[in-house]
Amino acid sequence: MTMTEPAPAPAARGLKGVVVADTALGGVRGAEGFYHYRQHSAVELATTRPFEDTWQLLFDGHLPSSEAERAAFCDEVRPLRALPPGLTAALPALAAAPTLDALRAALSLGAAELGTRPVVDLAPHERRRDALRVAAVTPTLVAALHRSSTGATPVAPRDDLGHAANYLWMLTGAEPEPAAAAAIERYLTATVDHGFNASTFTARVVASTGADVAAAVVAALAALGGPLHGGAPSRALELLDEIGSPERAAQVVRRKVAAGERIMGFGHAVYRTEDPRSVMLREVARSLGGPLAELALEVEAEVVAALAELKPGRQLYANVEYYASVVMATCGVPPSMFTPTFAVSRVVGWCAHVLEQAAERSIIRPDARYVGPPPSVRPAHHAPLRSGHRRRP
Repeated sequence: MTMTEPAPAPAARGLKGVVVADTALGGVRGAEGFYHYRQHSAVELATTRPFEDTWQLLFDGHLPSSEAERAAFCDEVRPLRALPPGLTAALPALAAAPTLDALRAALSLGAAELGTRPVVDLAPHERRRDALRVAAVTPTLVAALHRSSTGATPVAPRDDLGHAANYLWMLTGAEPEPAAAAAIERYLTATVDHGFNASTFTARVVASTGADVAAAVVAALAALGGPLHGGAPSRALELLDEIGSPERAAQVVRRKVAAGERIMGFGHAVYRTEDPRSVMLREVARSLGGPLAELALEVEAEVVAALAELKPGRQLYANVEYYASVVMATCGVPPSMFTPTFAVSRVVGWCAHVLEQAAERSIIRPDARYVGPPPSVRPAHHAPLRSGHRRRP
């Protein structure tokens, strides 16, 4: 009788619906239009708390319970923002590449100087130290690389500014307007984490190998750069530029749908209702005002209506990239820096996931279903080993 292996289960396209790990960091409820960081509503945190509170929540498992505890965490982060000398010297050469690519190179180059070591070799408090260092230095690196690429001198972080205001200060070299700093802070907090998206899952896979925090973040950055993931905000702004006026929205959407093109800034892989991040950022854009925000608000309604007509039953709404592009542009962030700014936020979530994954002490190693031609040579059946003999590995 010929023994055959049971047929493997069909592959889940893109791992959709496959639970690959347990996490206590947060979750996304797509049908409800809700997401949370640990047990707290992410939108509520974005609208009521400074960014550092969410950072502490993800790293330490709780929000600060007092001003003294909040100040202690900020005091811990503050000195970690500074660039090490070796990285500072390398900025001109690195800045020749696009900022996100340069950031990957900078973190790879600077890992030794930053002192990150394989997480498998570290105690929990040492892993946390490395994660805190990588997350704290990333905004400084992003801003310094951008300024170097334009011929401007990098600006050092200030001790008197919070995370979001400091980022705008380092990016522009100008005192940030309070409204702009508050808007960017809401954006950064709203995008810290969002389930097992492509970049977060990538960071966890690398962390599961025992690699250092910087290596996991570099891999996550590579995933984030894809236009179907973090590369979308600038393309959403390009859509607005192409439409130009609300009257042209339906015409542009029909042409793109007929050509099989994506409508960047609309639709989401998880949400089947409005994206709660987009809903929140819509109000931020409305409060900032200006011609771009007014155009975005009018165009959104026209695009949603056109998509409902052309793709009935798909429930396609504006996603986070649509209003993120409007908010960042209004606050003075250039389009080339939209995705790097996304990284300034998401690096905190990646590092939190690295810490959680490192505690698992198991490598992520899924199976694949072979669908090619049958192998031409069948494996030989090996005789059992005799006692006292060992097969070579």
